[in-house]
Amino acid sequence: MSKPVTRVLTLLELLQTHGMLSGPDIARRLHVDNRTVRRYISAQEQLGIPVVTEQGRYGGYKLVAGFKLPPMMCTDEETLAISLGLLAANQLGLAENEPAIASVQAKLERVMPANLKRRVRAIRNSASLILPNAHGSENKDDLLRLTDAAHAQQRVRFSYQAENSEAQLRDVDPHGIVFRRGHWYMVGHCHLRKALRTFRLDRLSQVKALSHSFLRPQEFDAAAHLNHSMQNVPRQFPVSLVLHTDLNSASHYLQGLEGLLQQQDDGLLMNTSTDCMQWFARWLVQMPFQVSILQPLALWEAVDTHIRQLQQNMRFNG
Repeated sequence: MSKPVTRVLTLLELLQTHGMLSGPDIARRLHVDNRTVRRYISAQEQLGIPVVTEQGRYGGYKLVAGFKLPPMMCTDEETLAISLGLLAANQLGLAENEPAIASVQAKLERVMPANLKRRVRAIRNSASLILPNAHGSENKDDLLRLTDAAHAQQRVRFSYQAENSEAQLRDVDPHGIVFRRGHWYMVGHCHLRKALRTFRLDRLSQVKALSHSFLRPQEFDAAAHLNHSMQNVPRQFPVSLVLHTDLNSASHYLQGLEGLLQQQDDGLLMNTSTDCMQWFARWLVQMPFQVSILQPLALWEAVDTHIRQLQQNMRFNG
């Protein structure tokens, strides 16, 4: 939603909440000038919202007495989406604090019919989401700037410090934002590398929108691109194994790695790589189905070591 449209709707919310507001007061709250306020008032009138203008020292703008927005009508599915969306936003840290979420809920409830309000409150008070913890320290302002730029197809410039590297200025056309396993990522065309690249948001800073625009490829899927790039990052040790199960049973434990699998007679062939045999061994022993390690021998040795460590650490006190 564009900023002018957002501010027109915010103005309606202000008039409903505060009654009479002067032009300078509205301008201060919306961070615009008085001329823009008059344009927003005109937009309200064009939408059929009756706004009264009172002249004079104590004048200003207010809604016609008794005017209220019609109740918000939502299906059961839409109600569930709104409620769970607010729960997720709170847990993922998209608001600075809980009062921000409470404020959104209060605004929505003011235009909800009674039965819908009860249902939303029931979901909020009884439902919980277990989502990956946000591991990074992403700047919320940078996240919003990048989502705005991706929506407007506007180039951005930022400082990026990859792991074990010095910070560099990057000019990037942001194609999309993805949350994956506790981190936010931005996928876009990097003009330094002249190719699509993925940037972790907790490693970038000083985001600035540039005047250049771009055209995002049609039907570009940032999440699919991120998953594919993560699966194909070159790592030190090649690994080959067979998962003796079907794809439906394995998908719960693969966490987006299904693209690495090939169906064969005795199960699913998985060819991948890792930088840490110990980590891969710990992940592998969690599988609830039989696994055959084809290579390397070092992975089997890491699994054997991990199992013996588990046995040493466990004690039965029955």
